[in-house]
Amino acid sequence: MSEPTRVRLQSLGCRLNEAELEAWAEGFRRLGLRIAADGEPADLVVINTCAVTQEAARKSRQMLRRGQRLDRQARLVASGCLATLEPDSLARAAGPDLVVANRDKDRLVEIVVAALDLPVIPKPATEPPSKTLFGRGRQRAFVKVQDGCRHHCTFCVTTLARGEERSRPIGEVVEQANRLVDSGIREVVLTGVHLGGYGSDLGTGPPSDLADLIRALLADTVVPRIRLGSLEPWDLPDGFWELFAEPRLMPHLHLPMQSGSDGVLRRMGRRCKTAELARLAAVGRAAVPGLNLTTDIIVGFPGETESDWAETLGFVEAVGFGWVHAFPYSPRPGTRAAGMPGRVDAAARQRRGQELARLRDRLRRRVLEAQVGARVEVLRERAPSSAEPGELFGYTPNYLPVRIEPDPVTPAIGEILEVEILGLTPDGEVLRGRRNPRPA
Repeated sequence: MSEPTRVRLQSLGCRLNEAELEAWAEGFRRLGLRIAADGEPADLVVINTCAVTQEAARKSRQMLRRGQRLDRQARLVASGCLATLEPDSLARAAGPDLVVANRDKDRLVEIVVAALDLPVIPKPATEPPSKTLFGRGRQRAFVKVQDGCRHHCTFCVTTLARGEERSRPIGEVVEQANRLVDSGIREVVLTGVHLGGYGSDLGTGPPSDLADLIRALLADTVVPRIRLGSLEPWDLPDGFWELFAEPRLMPHLHLPMQSGSDGVLRRMGRRCKTAELARLAAVGRAAVPGLNLTTDIIVGFPGETESDWAETLGFVEAVGFGWVHAFPYSPRPGTRAAGMPGRVDAAARQRRGQELARLRDRLRRRVLEAQVGARVEVLRERAPSSAEPGELFGYTPNYLPVRIEPDPVTPAIGEILEVEILGLTPDGEVLRGRRNPRPA
């Protein structure tokens, strides 16, 4: 009997791309194909590309070329946002054997197997879904619950690449979560392009929204930790904060504001003003102890003045975000912002980015220092290469990284540990902790 086809899955960009990779891994495995381990040759390479910025598009092309070099005999498949927006140029430049557009992503396994005539042996999954996750260094599973977006922010190319909103039925998401828990996963992250819009397109039966989905997961699964992916600030459903009374829902929200200037937000086509987000942060922190709020900021959007930028820095400091993902503005073909006047030059973008990074690091340290002395549950994950021998690593419920002192009894990766926070690492970027806290 011949060896099963070995499949290498790679992704660039958002958590939604990661969630899709995990679904593809399960689909290929059920057809008798094998997911290649790190460093192992592959017969098929599938790459989920990104196009959110010019840099992401460049890295996607680079990943495709590298895939060809490393596995010269492998068939190459490109999918994702860049493959959807630029299929012809990508085919010429990177030479994949097959391009699968986003509209067909949910059928990618079926399409690839048929188009490339791959040998399959259909069978029930003999390996738990967690096996490929753990093999890729992941201890949490990303679960795609929604795709597409009905809003059209002027800078966003993802709406063009992903199309209209499509939500998965609640029962289907609950079933997937239960399979993951049965296989050993202890944390799931709900992801979508427009996560807060979940359910808006489900026309049959009673209306559903993100809160209904979370309630169903809390009621009908025993997954220990449920985390939310990026969520637009204007989209929190009724009764949202009350959901956090259940400690299985993790107290961390990523609210991508994109700017702290109302004038810039109008040009971006965003649906939230700075005062509204500030009120939202105050209400959330009053309702959810230890809530960690993080955000995205685009640096140097067309027409952004020095005054606008000063407003953004003041807003970020006033809200006190636990982390800021900063992105220099990148014009994307087909978006309205790409034709807007008032382009901010590279030197100004770089300077503003450095200013934001300094502020971000100061706020991050403040959030971390507030954790010292706390006793928290940490999901143990694979330690980074910089860890000391025997050192454990994981994340707190509010998604802060912790390095944990070596322990005589080493817990398994994926185990949830009780940890006392002792302080910060010398660089001030990570918490330090100890297992089995001493009695208070």
